[in-house]
Amino acid sequence: MFKRILIANRGEIALRIIRACKELGIETVCIYSEADRGAQYLDLADEAYCVGPAKSNQSYLKIDRVISAAEVGGVQAIHPGFGFLSENAHFNEVCRTCNIEFIGPSPEAMRKLGDKNTAKAVARKANVPCVPGSEGLIKDDREAIRIAGEIGYPVLIKATAGGGGRGMRVAQNEAGLQTALQQARTEAEAAFGNPDVYIEKYVENPRHVEVQVLADHHGNAVHLWERDCSTQRRHQKIIEESPSPFLRPDVRNAICSAAVRLVQESNYTNAGTVEFIVDKDQNFYFIEVNARIQVEHPVTELVTGIDLIKQQILVASGERLPFSQGDIKQTGHAIECRINAEDPAKNFQPSPGKITQLFVPGGFGVRWDSHAHTGYTVPSHYDSMIGKLLVHQPTRPEAIASMQRALRELRVEGIKTIVPRLLDILGHTAFHNAQVDTRFIERTWPA
Repeated sequence: MFKRILIANRGEIALRIIRACKELGIETVCIYSEADRGAQYLDLADEAYCVGPAKSNQSYLKIDRVISAAEVGGVQAIHPGFGFLSENAHFNEVCRTCNIEFIGPSPEAMRKLGDKNTAKAVARKANVPCVPGSEGLIKDDREAIRIAGEIGYPVLIKATAGGGGRGMRVAQNEAGLQTALQQARTEAEAAFGNPDVYIEKYVENPRHVEVQVLADHHGNAVHLWERDCSTQRRHQKIIEESPSPFLRPDVRNAICSAAVRLVQESNYTNAGTVEFIVDKDQNFYFIEVNARIQVEHPVTELVTGIDLIKQQILVASGERLPFSQGDIKQTGHAIECRINAEDPAKNFQPSPGKITQLFVPGGFGVRWDSHAHTGYTVPSHYDSMIGKLLVHQPTRPEAIASMQRALRELRVEGIKTIVPRLLDILGHTAFHNAQVDTRFIERTWPA
């Protein structure tokens, strides 16, 4: 077991990892930028080191400074959390070269699954359904036109190194295809330094379903069931729940089994998420693998009773998974709402600033994961999420009612949050009837 772990992240996920480490008897070393200096959660770490200015590319993304902090702190492992360096295979390699364990998959598995094009090849080998499209990267526009003609419009152009909706464009016909290709390549180059794209059939009005997986270094791999993440705005998840209210039981079993086959085929270890889209007829297709812990991991924790952060640490230290697939049950229904510092009345414009009052809801089955507090200043340099509000109840209707109550109880003053829009969504008939797809928010509340 590790004695000391460095947390290469900030905010809510850093606090989440600190808490798990304390319960395992592990000391923690945190890093922080100038924008996070004085944050209360840093007081809970055993040591904390400043790694640079507010901008993440000068602090949290500076590999040399993170490694220096780890060496000065005398740690045996680094937990990357999510975002920042969590899916950076080079950072993963540097950690291991410096005899510091990276709490996550191997660099080889990360590279294999981090590129959407190679990940699809692995999926096909594991007999996991993929969306019809190009076998590899698009070399030129003529090839794109040919493939689009074969699979039929509309088509989706996707950056192979993309994420968060960047480097994605939909083309409804041949006339719009070339423009969409250029836009996707330009955006991908600017965001990821890689302009390569591929093309696939655009599944209209899809659901977004992902499967949580865990695998150890002894050949054991399990799924922890699925999460439905269809409630999105511009490809950014807002509400997640488990189990999916849309899937039939046979499809649920099939999609979860497919996720396990894929991670076994890629020799993947530690926690990961296999993402799928599901069409109106409940056909499912592989999208990508997130080779890290997800923002929405607490949804799975609530319905399975398994602490995923602890399991990440234990697996990385060489321990076997303490359970088999048959031991993992879905119990009740969990919903997570992301509380973002954004103004829905102004097209979700970021709302950084000082929180003058924060009142956190409670009660049976309510969980609040956040580093924010009264007097905390939300910086403008990072993701706008200030917390995650979760509920766990015996049934979905009870969970919806509990979340509505908790959202009305939550008070965040001094800044704007998306709570009003969350209440709109939870009160909508389509949400209650499980008729939400990934375009629901844009259709219902156009900008």
